[in-house]
Amino acid sequence: MKAAPVKVKTRLKVKDEVIVIAGKHKKSRGEILRIDREKQQIVIKGVNLRKRFSRPSQENPKGGIVEIEMPISLSNVQYYDSKEKKATRIAYAADKNGKKARFSVASERKRALD
Repeated sequence: MKAAPVKVKTRLKVKDEVIVIAGKHKKSRGEILRIDREKQQIVIKGVNLRKRFSRPSQENPKGGIVEIEMPISLSNVQYYDSKEKKATRIAYAADKNGKKARFSVASERKRALD
């Protein structure tokens, strides 16, 4: 009997900018399009492109070859801090108003990511 899929926790969110830290596309950066917590995979804009053949449809009457992003493992990416220009972890702490907010660990000063 198969075990139920485990939903992994992650501090990354859709539209965060991430950098690939391992694998074929190492050092590639992009925006998160989708996160699959059960399969522990992530889809990043412009990374891990594959060519797929599409049949003619109303939207695309000619059909043809289309490049789409394929998922990569969640463990191979890390949040990219654009101000510090490096990969970093994400921490949660209280902001100025006392609300829970996400912060970049790389930056010494605490500034919210959202």
